[in-house]
Amino acid sequence: MARRLVDRAPTMPTIATTHRPPMDMRLALYRLAAAHRLDAEATRRLEHLAGLHDAPAALAPRLQRGVAVLGAALVGLGLVFWVAAHWDTLGRFGRFALIEGVVLAMCAGALWRPAARAPLGLLALLAIGGLFAHFGQTYQTGADAWQLFALWAALALPLCLGVRSDVLWAPWALVVLTALSLWVQAHTGHRWRVEPDDLWVHLAGWGGAWAVVGALDARWRPVTGAGVWSQRTALTLAVGVVTLTALGGLFHEHVGTHYPLGLAVLAAAAAWQASARGFDLYGLSAAALAIDGLLVAGLTRALFDRHDGRDPIGTLLLLGLAAAALLAATVAFVLRRARAQRAMEGRT
Repeated sequence: MARRLVDRAPTMPTIATTHRPPMDMRLALYRLAAAHRLDAEATRRLEHLAGLHDAPAALAPRLQRGVAVLGAALVGLGLVFWVAAHWDTLGRFGRFALIEGVVLAMCAGALWRPAARAPLGLLALLAIGGLFAHFGQTYQTGADAWQLFALWAALALPLCLGVRSDVLWAPWALVVLTALSLWVQAHTGHRWRVEPDDLWVHLAGWGGAWAVVGALDARWRPVTGAGVWSQRTALTLAVGVVTLTALGGLFHEHVGTHYPLGLAVLAAAAAWQASARGFDLYGLSAAALAIDGLLVAGLTRALFDRHDGRDPIGTLLLLGLAAAALLAATVAFVLRRARAQRAMEGRT
């Protein structure tokens, strides 16, 4: 009976997994083997016929691309470090010629070899950053650091639009968010401070961060070519910027306006990510986690501000229970919203 079952196995995985993901297929095969009491050899043959031990079809090209991207990143960083190590040996003209030559060569190579466009473009992007760093070190123009990062992002933008890959858009988002953070720092007395008088500067920084998130959204993908990883990179950085600024406002001498505004901005982001039109499980989870962290931090300040010197064990216990309950409610909401979105997509 077991042999006859194995002989019919080529059609059985297809039937069992028509509407199942790969992990469910493995579990279905194990249940099938247990139900028909297949021995070890028959079970292995069934797994072989189902293709469970085969390498993923897209593994080889993805691995090659990943190694190429990693190599480009290492070469780009190595170029910057090599120039720094030979600062006095190369001379001013030699340093500029080397870095500019790498930028031009990588851009030409990306144009000539479409298959290697992403790693070559990444190397060109890193070399552009090295060029501006070298310019700032050589001439000491007195420009703020945010200006160099802003110029880096501006000059790399055509390159990103030409390559149309997350390999470039993700680091580009990091460069832009770094420029915005340094701009905020430059306009708050060159200190990482959160004061009531600095509210509008921080709001401008928040607006710029979320503008980058919107620019890398899937709706603009036909124009930018940006994928999910670059959008998530920008989203993670934007959530981090808002959360850290809100925490600074919370732990100021008097709770600043930054704290409730930060909660409001994150709540709006979470509402959009939870909506049917803009649903994204990662974005919803990131915003919800940030909101939980801010709420727990606010509860911590409220409890310890009223602490009258008694044993804090009860306060810490209450804080832990509240944090656990909040996290459990958040996870339940996210899972429920994900199931509802999946069911709606299944109906359509």
